[in-house]
Amino acid sequence: MNRIVFVEDEPEVGELIAAYLGRHDIDVMVETRGDRAEAVIAEVKPDLVMLDIMLPGKDGMTLCRDLRASWHGPIVLLTSLDSDMNHILALEMGANDYILKTTPPAVLLARLRLHLRQAQQGSAEETVLPAQKSQKVLRFGSLTIDTLNRQVTLFDEQIALSTADFDLLWELASHAGQILNRDALLKNLRGVSYDGLDRSIDVAISRLRKKLHDSATEPFRIKTIRNKGYLFAPQAWETRSA
Repeated sequence: MNRIVFVEDEPEVGELIAAYLGRHDIDVMVETRGDRAEAVIAEVKPDLVMLDIMLPGKDGMTLCRDLRASWHGPIVLLTSLDSDMNHILALEMGANDYILKTTPPAVLLARLRLHLRQAQQGSAEETVLPAQKSQKVLRFGSLTIDTLNRQVTLFDEQIALSTADFDLLWELASHAGQILNRDALLKNLRGVSYDGLDRSIDVAISRLRKKLHDSATEPFRIKTIRNKGYLFAPQAWETRSA
């Protein structure tokens, strides 16, 4: 059974969602305060963390950012705030998903199961035998992407990435020199089709560029191919600048 820590200050909401997910083999522990959540998560070691935004003690956005410094499991924001800016900010803070509380319970369950499944697949990769490790590392000049240990190194600098950002980088690098559009990336990473509105891939690409010291105005490592998609440039990692 999977375990989730749900940080939600309205007991009725927490109990309703916990009861529904519990009927589908997901154990939910509800914490009502944001400033107590990190200690609870460290103790419980859940498979996924779900956060409301408006919380006493520490808001969900700040909590998400602080958690990302030490915890690499999936984080989902579950909120009543239907705002594009909040959605973008949540992804910038390291959240894997942003879900409205008005979302039907069955859809919420499906999306949580998707994140749990992706996290389990990442954990399974870590059990690969040492002899297979060489098949799980990609190198491009000064860049090393090690999927066995979930580590990225650029010019001997360890680059801290969330689970979602690491998976996106691995997907791009695995198709180095090829153009991948939003639909392909969303299908491969989340199992959903591009609806023409979802900007989460764009936000994640922007975040990757910043962390990998790519140019924001004229990216040369992860390129934007106009009206087509994104291209990971395999020869662009030899030098520190364009």
